[in-house]
Amino acid sequence: MVFGGGRQFFLPKTAGGKRADGRDLVAELKAKGYGYAADKAAFSAIDPAKTQRAVGLFTSSHMSYDLDRDQNKEPSLAEMTTKAIDLLANRSGKQGMFLMVEGGRIDHALHETTAKKALQDTVAFDQAIKAAIDAMQQKDPGLKNTLIVVTADHDHTLVLNGYAKRTGKTAPGNPGVLGLAKDYVSGKNLTDADGMPYSIIGFGNGENRVAGNRNAAAALTDDAVSANDYHQEAAIRMPAGGETHGGTDVYIGAIGQGADSIHGFLENIEVFGLVKKAAGL
Repeated sequence: MVFGGGRQFFLPKTAGGKRADGRDLVAELKAKGYGYAADKAAFSAIDPAKTQRAVGLFTSSHMSYDLDRDQNKEPSLAEMTTKAIDLLANRSGKQGMFLMVEGGRIDHALHETTAKKALQDTVAFDQAIKAAIDAMQQKDPGLKNTLIVVTADHDHTLVLNGYAKRTGKTAPGNPGVLGLAKDYVSGKNLTDADGMPYSIIGFGNGENRVAGNRNAAAALTDDAVSANDYHQEAAIRMPAGGETHGGTDVYIGAIGQGADSIHGFLENIEVFGLVKKAAGL
């Protein structure tokens, strides 16, 4: 069972794909009995009670950023997670199952230094986590035989140049952490040594590295720096999309059977062993 993008790698060039070997893997999968979906309607029509195997390829390349996603064409990460759990649970029965869900576009947005897209895809990932917990609570009350682990394989160079007021959610006129850095009491824009405003979110490296002075930053507004496609400023200039990974610790958390063994600081190589042990392997 696979849901995601990348349809071009399943189709031959004659069908608009990129396969040089001429194989049509979509046709081959269908012939082997796989349910197939290329859009939201076909995805919704997949009946877990009647489908043993399924593949959903909703875009030619990457899935859209959640901010750009057409909800009538592409299912959300949470929707794919719920459907996947239903499919696997019906097929595996008491034998159990393994599912990996990746919010992969968070990484892409951070490489592009478009913080708003990264944060919205993080929200989408958070919704997928909730969907997984809710679905498994129904199938395994109390998660007595289920372990859900949430983690990341690396961080990025995103930094916070101060902080925003805890207002709950960003909205027009209230950009929150996506806006300009402000004095917490007066609400006035904070400025650098040259008197120029700056955004709360920045990057250690990225494509928007100002050459010379930042005089043009005088025109920055909350609306400008909180726009969907705004590239936050960086300390070191990189090619477009070339922001790098960082080197700080990343989050790991767990819920369910065996979750008590996943806590504190862990070496990344320990995680596999803990998951394997929880699965009784």
